[in-house]
Amino acid sequence: MISPAIVSSELDDILQKAVEGERLTPDEGVTLLQSHDLTAIGQAADAVTRRLHPEPFRTYNIDRNINYSNVCAAVCDFCAFYRPVGHKEAYVLTEEVLHQKIQETVDLGGDQILLQGGLHPQLPLEWYEDLLRGFKDKFPQVNVHGFSPPELWHFHKVAKLPLETVLRRLMEAGLGSLPGGGGEILVDRVRKQVTRGKVLTDGWLEVNRAWHELGGRSSCTMMFGHVETLEERIEHLDRLRQLQDETGGFTAFICWTHQPPVQAPWFGRDAAQGRSGGVDMSQLPAAGAFEYLKTQAIARLYLDNVRNVQSSWVTQGEKIGQMALFFGANDMGSLMIEENVVAQAGTVFHLSLQTIRRCIADAGYVPRQRNVHYEYIDEFPIPAETDEETADAATLPVLG
Repeated sequence: MISPAIVSSELDDILQKAVEGERLTPDEGVTLLQSHDLTAIGQAADAVTRRLHPEPFRTYNIDRNINYSNVCAAVCDFCAFYRPVGHKEAYVLTEEVLHQKIQETVDLGGDQILLQGGLHPQLPLEWYEDLLRGFKDKFPQVNVHGFSPPELWHFHKVAKLPLETVLRRLMEAGLGSLPGGGGEILVDRVRKQVTRGKVLTDGWLEVNRAWHELGGRSSCTMMFGHVETLEERIEHLDRLRQLQDETGGFTAFICWTHQPPVQAPWFGRDAAQGRSGGVDMSQLPAAGAFEYLKTQAIARLYLDNVRNVQSSWVTQGEKIGQMALFFGANDMGSLMIEENVVAQAGTVFHLSLQTIRRCIADAGYVPRQRNVHYEYIDEFPIPAETDEETADAATLPVLG
């Protein structure tokens, strides 16, 4: 229950409705975003998280974000990572380098790689299939959490094959699950303003729908705090919720704030302004911790059919990443052995495995390592005096 002493009267009904498991309407979601009562919203999100996850654990995973190429045919005003074809800094990693990175991840206890790149206009579908087969032959125990929906939409356009055919072929080659990258805000007005040459809303959703129909699982995301309105932020969440109602294929939701790029060396500032008919996003102020925690908490309340919410310490840092565990998150995300895209924008936070586990423990929970399906994969000794209910919680996987 929410303490009446800290909940303003106009929010009481909405927050209590969410805590009790009733679905919020878009208008109610906007009302919450318009509120500045962070404490009340956070308390409600924490109550929902504890209802969904009464176990004494909070989770993390160990993976590596491998960017196989930075070549991209799209132009995103917020991206400092990509390079156009032919640029002196453009690259495609060799199979030898990729295998070395995976081996290093395995040596650190990782069971997964996050494999993403740009929209390379020249790599055929067979290149990706061969890459995946090589991974699975050498590292059969490693899940490939790979290729964002914009990449997969791009593959199907370049290959001139049905989307389902492309996804099925990649799944058969070894693709294990999909990351939710490239979602930004799932409203075409926003997407057309901040990017050019990248999949629009319906295509992003269709990639996930088709993947889920094949039996695959994926995460979903939101990058906010740039040109979107509060109403469009809720429209984004509502589209995710609708697709989850349809397929049930999303394992988790992750959100983060737009990180204004500090430099864009491959095009001048003049070119950066209005390239997609929008504003120079490097000049937009970054949304702060208050807005991040509030938006994540509201997402937890609104996405009643997505079981897991992941903290974004990569963009927010250690302390806010830890606080996110009290604002709707039940997972600290990945050790993130390697990260390149956010780092290119100038935001660089690195946490050790020891620090991630300490953040969870200091928040009052037991840290557990999980896989992409939110199943525990670490060894966890159960004390002899542990009661039956707690023992069950300790041995059962978290269902994603």
